[in-house]
Amino acid sequence: MDFIKTTEQDSNYNNLEKMSINQLLININREDQTVPLAVEKAIPQIEKLVYIIVQKLKNGGRLFYMGAGTSGRLGIVDASECPPTFGVSHDVVIGLIAGGDKAIRKAIEFAEDSEDQGWKDLQAYDINKKDIVIGIAASGTTPYVINALRKCNENNIITGCITCNAKSPLELTAKFPISVVVGPEFVTGSSRMKAGTAQKLVLNMISTAAMIQLGKIKGNKMIDMQLSNNKLVERGEKMLVSELNLDQATAKVLLKKYGSVRDVIKNFANE
Repeated sequence: MDFIKTTEQDSNYNNLEKMSINQLLININREDQTVPLAVEKAIPQIEKLVYIIVQKLKNGGRLFYMGAGTSGRLGIVDASECPPTFGVSHDVVIGLIAGGDKAIRKAIEFAEDSEDQGWKDLQAYDINKKDIVIGIAASGTTPYVINALRKCNENNIITGCITCNAKSPLELTAKFPISVVVGPEFVTGSSRMKAGTAQKLVLNMISTAAMIQLGKIKGNKMIDMQLSNNKLVERGEKMLVSELNLDQATAKVLLKKYGSVRDVIKNFANE
């Protein structure tokens, strides 16, 4: 390899087993504090990718995340939270993981090493030029992800990536790469730590910024959120009390009638 795999470099700390609980926690936290600063440096890359995502989704395309292990799970978490948070269909943001859904809970041996399964997984969703695919891999060397993105490139499907090693094969493959270099992990090679945190922060930024650009937030409120539990119903009622200057009882009746905060606001003038 002609790049430095910093996620595999030796930890800045040693003799971890001799540290007290307090020392372990302080040192882990000290390392974690460097992650947002590394993400900040990647904002220009993130911005370019979000702009393309917004254009694709506006035109009826879909956003795919794909990865293996921790990276794949983080993509699935972000994808699964878009419908309840922003009210989009479950087929707008889709997360794929090497080894399939079983790998969400239990590691599937060698699944990430498959060079053709990633593309097969995308084909199962009838992937096409309207869509965009983001490969997630801390190492930037995962075959499942890299080869899927190569096939996307060959088929004129826009590609992006989130990796934590600069100039990795994944970064060089994606058309819109995001590289967040967080350095060695507290536990050597444990990329579920700083690298995983960095990936989660970037995913938060991508989906949230894109959905705001698509009109899914009003002011700072989730007016399209799915009212799937009592907590969210109460939150919706509070939004209406604030937005429309209603009393709690009226807000409750209107929310039950129309089923969403957005629809209450849209129809309120006719009440």
